[in-house]
Amino acid sequence: MSATAAGWLQVALLVLALAALHRPLGDWMARIYTSDEHWRVERIAYRAVGVDADSDQRWPSYLRAVLAFSAVGVLLLYGLQRLQSLLPMNNGMAAVEPGSAWNTAISFVTNTNWQGYSGESTMGHLVQMAGLAVQNFTSAAVGLAVMAALVRGFARRGTDRLGNAWVDITRSISRLLLPLAVLATVVLVLGGVVQNLASGTDVSALAGGTQFLPGGPVASQEAIKELGTNGGGFYNANSAHPFEGPTAWISLFQVFLILLVPFSLPRTFGRMVGDRRQGLAILGVMATLATVSLVLVSVFQARAGGAATQLAGGALEGQEVRFGGPLSALFGAATTLTSTGAVNSMHDSYTPAGGMVTLFNMMLGEVAPGGVGSGLYGMLVLAVVAVFVSGLMVGRTPEYLGKKLGRREMTLASLYILTTPAIVLIGTAVAMSTDAGRSSMLNDGPHGLTEVLYAFTSAGNNNGSAFTGLSANTPFYNVALGLAMVFGRFLPIVLVVALAGRLAAQGKAPVTAGTFPTHRPLFAGLLTAVVLVVVGLTYFPVLALGPLAEGLS
Repeated sequence: MSATAAGWLQVALLVLALAALHRPLGDWMARIYTSDEHWRVERIAYRAVGVDADSDQRWPSYLRAVLAFSAVGVLLLYGLQRLQSLLPMNNGMAAVEPGSAWNTAISFVTNTNWQGYSGESTMGHLVQMAGLAVQNFTSAAVGLAVMAALVRGFARRGTDRLGNAWVDITRSISRLLLPLAVLATVVLVLGGVVQNLASGTDVSALAGGTQFLPGGPVASQEAIKELGTNGGGFYNANSAHPFEGPTAWISLFQVFLILLVPFSLPRTFGRMVGDRRQGLAILGVMATLATVSLVLVSVFQARAGGAATQLAGGALEGQEVRFGGPLSALFGAATTLTSTGAVNSMHDSYTPAGGMVTLFNMMLGEVAPGGVGSGLYGMLVLAVVAVFVSGLMVGRTPEYLGKKLGRREMTLASLYILTTPAIVLIGTAVAMSTDAGRSSMLNDGPHGLTEVLYAFTSAGNNNGSAFTGLSANTPFYNVALGLAMVFGRFLPIVLVVALAGRLAAQGKAPVTAGTFPTHRPLFAGLLTAVVLVVVGLTYFPVLALGPLAEGLS
């Protein structure tokens, strides 16, 4: 079987698996965020932190809870890293340097998992388990909670209440992420992913001498890093490491874990607003953008110029040969279409056009399907903009799901769209205009610019993948990228929760002959155009200076 045929077979198996679980998982998540029943273990947790689980919160209270929860996570993770040398199971690791510890704490709490360090030589097992893995659960739960608040804003009428943030975060972990992570861990262990508490083993090498093979609780962290679209890696080589990604089918299973929850959330949205057709429309847009991205990455990697590349069957530099071009392209598209950042190949070694597609995926806001929770609420904000644009075209007051979109709603949606591009472009400009920013570039010219642009795009969109030609573990990049991650995560959350509060306070406008139907292909096409034009074209000038210039040179 040719590599191309094998690649499309992998895609077909992935689509079938996602389609089989789309309905049951989507329905289950809808029940999670609409049920009034609390599980016993959840009640114990609420009592421990003094939370009234039966109280609804206004949007400012909901927002304060989310921000406070995340702030405590930063402090705890920073403290664990700084005290690592005093903790058990530290594997002889010293305390993490302050700048790197701050950057890492911000990174994992914001669901970015940007890593400027080598995991196996920096973090002990306790920090990996009690620090990094725990934040993989909680940061994903925050994204799901904000998503639930926005969907309730569309579903509820004439109220100033959005639900309870503590309940949403707790249920996201106890009823969704933790059970799925346990099942995924079992599969990963059966597939050969390492799971132990050993510091490592000395083995005899074939060429003589010994080699130290580090162990650790890898499978359990791998499961939630993919399920929660967190990214990062236990080892520096990430999912290309044979202990994290031992076989091709495990690598494909990891892609399945990345896409499972985000592609099921449109079903949840449709159930919660009482119209499953709305969820299908959103799913159609996500699937269309994802398909185009995958095709482009695959084609650009398989048909790269140069005799050597053609004889090799594609651009294989920086790719794990156990997986090959098609699976690497699939993994690269999936990880940048979501906010995951895990990789099984080095995006820095992609062709200029192939690398540009992975970069552009993040620039779109990672909405196809996006991160856990964040992808859906990002797409819904863009849907608000699409409805507003359609209203301008026909001269009618725009409405989405019975909610009128006035000046204040559109101001919040517009600020949401502008926030991340401002962070990315300003950060890139500062880095390129200072010696501290340029000194970390291992390449000059268009490729060097692309490396810096990729870093700030990844940080600002909370992705975490990188063009590895940039040495980012420096005081400048630890601070600059840390700020990009903070603002790129929490400013949009502030705007989304405020928008949810505005929507929930409204009644429901009646459907009339002038109401634009938002469940039909026409709206799906309009929303796709808004994603590509309103968001994507913002970055065209800098793309022309980076990957486009490199590809044309």
